[in-house]
Amino acid sequence: MAVLPEGTPCWADAMFTDLEGAKSFYGDVLGWTFAEASSEYGDYTEAYADGKAVAAVVPPMPGQEGQTAVSAWCLYFASPDAEATARKIRDSGGEVLMGPMGVGDFGTMVLARDPGGVVFGVWQAGVHEGFAARGVRGAYCWAEVFTRDPEKADAFFASVFPYRVKRMEAPEEIDFVVFDVGDDTVLGRMRMTSDFPPEVPPYINVYFAVDDCDATVAKATARGGVLRWGPMDTPFGRFATLTDPQGAAFSIIDMERTEGEMPRMTEVS
Repeated sequence: MAVLPEGTPCWADAMFTDLEGAKSFYGDVLGWTFAEASSEYGDYTEAYADGKAVAAVVPPMPGQEGQTAVSAWCLYFASPDAEATARKIRDSGGEVLMGPMGVGDFGTMVLARDPGGVVFGVWQAGVHEGFAARGVRGAYCWAEVFTRDPEKADAFFASVFPYRVKRMEAPEEIDFVVFDVGDDTVLGRMRMTSDFPPEVPPYINVYFAVDDCDATVAKATARGGVLRWGPMDTPFGRFATLTDPQGAAFSIIDMERTEGEMPRMTEVS
């Protein structure tokens, strides 16, 4: 697999206090199987869809076990030079939370936060190049930055990564843009409205592909997940947004079930 272009989402992971509970939930809902936990790297555990690596789950680090922080999915963006990307993050008004830090021969990671509070990762690939599959059942297929400060987010991400920004022509109450790398649209950005309670922090919403949105929602809610939005038909597919039993938000989408015309996009930078 070729190393992905800079700024392309390349990996996702999440920390769970109840690691076995997370494995059981996502194994049932998304069909994941799991590798043996890597004790050398804090019991980091890769998840597989049809035998291909698509994400990872990890327990809290030593000393964090008693904390009550809500679990969340973290999306990583590809970088050819994690040190240089970390400098751009700081120069653009963001905050580097961790790293750059080598992870054996797998690669180099950075954890960071944009000016509006969105946490994300950067990954400079070594032997681990990222998703081994995407867009198939159980695999990552899309993500959107949800922020209350869209102007800062747009400027920040377009200065850290080589993005072109396009705005979706939509009703006034919908503020949505996409980020392109070359000819590929790799990320969306949605303004958080008053529909989001104040206690919900800005975040990146990760989408996983499913064969049947409604059936997957039923399975997730039966396993203790909470339906937050949908299911809803769109030109991109039928999707729904949920939180898992430990509070991590994610979306699912059946990309084969589409409805309506694709919206027009206008380049803004």
